[in-house]
Amino acid sequence: MLLSRYERMIARRYLLPGRSEAFIAVVAGFSLVAVMLGVAALIVVMSVMNGFRAELFDKITGLNGHAVVQGYGGQLRNWREIAAQAKATPGVISATPLIEQPLFASFNGRVEFAQIRGMRVEDIRSNPALKGKEVIGSLNRLRAGGEQIAIGSRLAESLGATVGSKITIINPAGAATPMGTMYRSVSYTVEAIFEVGVYDFDKIFVVMPIEDAQTLLLLGDSVSMVEMDTNDPDNVQQIVSPLIDKVGKSGQIVDWRQMNRELFEALQVDRIVSFTVLSIILVVASFNIVSSLIMLVRSKTRDIAVLRTMGATRGGLMRIFVTVGTTIGALGVAAGGLLGFLFITFRAQVVQFIGLVTGQQIWDPSMRFLTELPAKTDPFETIGICAMALLFAFLATLYPAWKAASTDPVQVLRYE
Repeated sequence: MLLSRYERMIARRYLLPGRSEAFIAVVAGFSLVAVMLGVAALIVVMSVMNGFRAELFDKITGLNGHAVVQGYGGQLRNWREIAAQAKATPGVISATPLIEQPLFASFNGRVEFAQIRGMRVEDIRSNPALKGKEVIGSLNRLRAGGEQIAIGSRLAESLGATVGSKITIINPAGAATPMGTMYRSVSYTVEAIFEVGVYDFDKIFVVMPIEDAQTLLLLGDSVSMVEMDTNDPDNVQQIVSPLIDKVGKSGQIVDWRQMNRELFEALQVDRIVSFTVLSIILVVASFNIVSSLIMLVRSKTRDIAVLRTMGATRGGLMRIFVTVGTTIGALGVAAGGLLGFLFITFRAQVVQFIGLVTGQQIWDPSMRFLTELPAKTDPFETIGICAMALLFAFLATLYPAWKAASTDPVQVLRYE
């Protein structure tokens, strides 16, 4: 919006009311703060929601892949053939055999539920969800046939185990004997304790070489599934669809959306609801701008009449008051963006401070699924939030500006 020199001068003076209009300045200040808080709240909440989805996706698919071929009855006998066919499918980056089975882990009289995960040693060392996540020990120590395992940090805490501890894995489905089915228990040495960052995974996972898992579960040469990673997770269904006929009666293909549908759908709904509710703050801030401008117009009625008699046009007066209101909104948007950036940058400290003030544990990993508050700012989304706030501020100026431009100087000067 191009303003003439006198229009810029008047707009600047109206942005800084004198002592007689101190109340108007207070209302305008509240408008600015409201816009600031609305923009900051939207940026922070949307960044946290994006962070949740990104962290959950990276960590969940890091351990479970983008899609898996699950064998019927928990066994996939022709896994080598299926893995070769998967690798030959366009868009599939890797195909990894896995064994997963819920069992029990025991140490020093403590028994905890455990999810046994058997992987080839080279896959354990190169898995992005596990690589470099060791808290104690090293995944490089694992050897096939050495009865060695790595466990999650939360499971280690629950059992009271550490590196070097001998943990007993209990398989209730043991060998059949004349006295009935006897459970099978095998002792393993803990060589590493890892922390993926997802509470539920760190609480139950026990990783071991796939050969040891086959021996423990009496699977022979079978595996539970073949995990696949693709170059486009959002189009994973289209990528793996050619494998459906090839898998045949051996198993079924399940992608990451089907495995975690409820979780990601809940996040999407929460994201939409949060955005809608927090946008109301911007609407309220826009009403504050309307109120402050109407008060400004009322207090400057005589000045407006004088300006009209001196040749000021209706369009010029509209531009002046639109500029005043939009400037308040723009300053609020800039301050809100800065506040949101600071909050996201120091979010861990903010959470700790709130916890200290309230005496409550604000971020409980057992309740929040992730061990720390995530955040991922989308630049385009942030620009969209700022543009929406500026649009609301602009729309809020139209009615007061129109009222100012509609002032009849003859009537005002006659009675003032």
